[in-house]
Amino acid sequence: MTIRDLSSAFAFTLILALMLTSTTDAFSFHPSRSSVQPPSLIRNNDALMIGRSPSYRVVRRELTTNLYMSASSKHSPPPYPVRVTVMGGGNFGLALATVVAKKGVPTTLLVRSDEVATKINENHRHPRYMSDISLPRTVRATTDKSSALSDATYIIHAVPVQYTREFLETVKDAIPASVPILSASKGIETSSLGFMADILKECLGEDRSYAFLSGPSFAREICEGVATAVVIASEDLMLADDLADLMAGEDFAVFTSRDVIGVEVGGAVKNVIAIAAGMCEGLGLGTNAMSGLVTRGCGEMRRLGIYLGARPSTISGLSGVGDTFG
Repeated sequence: MTIRDLSSAFAFTLILALMLTSTTDAFSFHPSRSSVQPPSLIRNNDALMIGRSPSYRVVRRELTTNLYMSASSKHSPPPYPVRVTVMGGGNFGLALATVVAKKGVPTTLLVRSDEVATKINENHRHPRYMSDISLPRTVRATTDKSSALSDATYIIHAVPVQYTREFLETVKDAIPASVPILSASKGIETSSLGFMADILKECLGEDRSYAFLSGPSFAREICEGVATAVVIASEDLMLADDLADLMAGEDFAVFTSRDVIGVEVGGAVKNVIAIAAGMCEGLGLGTNAMSGLVTRGCGEMRRLGIYLGARPSTISGLSGVGDTFG
């Protein structure tokens, strides 16, 4: 039995257990919605221009209900105008753009190359990354920062951590004040030893809401509609709830948490353990050695998380132990 076989069985058991037990506000499961319940205060576009409002949280609290999405129809749009921009056209950026676009939400990919943007818009495929997979037709690509970001309701950041600071310096002036940012980048910046929460606040300011996505989520499997479960953490739990409802579908389960540091630690440190496990398998050291390494590694990850202020349950959940297999 390979690590792939072991990880698949373990991940399935873990996801099932989390779905059955995670019902508190601190860690909530967001299944796909079966009905659409539109908020009463967002009939005109001005009321929904969350990105142009002084504060996302103030506007969000004026809404009488959460954002409800219908998973029974892949093309059911939200009950009010929502536009999502994904910064980064790599594998994971394509995967998250696919998740959102399947819900009928207009989705823009901000990419670096005009040639790549043209290919995506004409052929609905990326010319290099997962080029055999068709993207939803509601996904469009552009290199124009202003057109991509100026009217975005939510922005998803999918640029690798080590290039994030340099990238944000080039686009920060085009991002409207207070537009919420969902980071899907995992890791620790080598120059500052900062997490994504630190980098985003330093580059884009603290007067906006941030959320962080993590969990076992291979980009190709997401695009192919394979069952996936992730967690979104934010200090603004209402934002986490909205993003979860925006993205949750029949094959994409989303949990929410307030434990940002726990999700960030798990998403970053698990990479070291996963690489070491792969080396064990490649060297033929056997299941005993690999099991010992992964178990002790997860223990160290838990202790580090607790030292930095994380909840132990977060490290043992999707973003820590769960993500070790993804």
